[in-house]
Amino acid sequence: MASLNRVQLIGRLGRDPEMRYTPKGTASTRFSIAVNRSWTNGEGQKQEETDWFNVEAWAKMGEICQQYLKKGKLIYLEGRLHTDRWEDDKGETQYMTKIIAQDVEFLDRKPGEPEGGEFE
Repeated sequence: MASLNRVQLIGRLGRDPEMRYTPKGTASTRFSIAVNRSWTNGEGQKQEETDWFNVEAWAKMGEICQQYLKKGKLIYLEGRLHTDRWEDDKGETQYMTKIIAQDVEFLDRKPGEPEGGEFE
């Protein structure tokens, strides 16, 4: 049986990226994006909702995201869902689902910034 784990989003960064390095020297950059949607309800009133997503970009892509992305920038993001699992101080299991970025496109870039794309 085939399986698929793919996410595609267009949204704005909710905070500046934060980059760290693993003990082996691989970059890991984290940021969040806000995705808005709007609709008209049954009474004809406009409604709007914002969903927030945590994102993690690795290696060269993580370094480029750290260098060029800032809070408020519009991006296209493609990646896969991943859920971390750990036990807190009370011994209770905690979960956090995030998107592991595989492709990031800068949609409101300034002259001189890269176009984005897949980075390895």
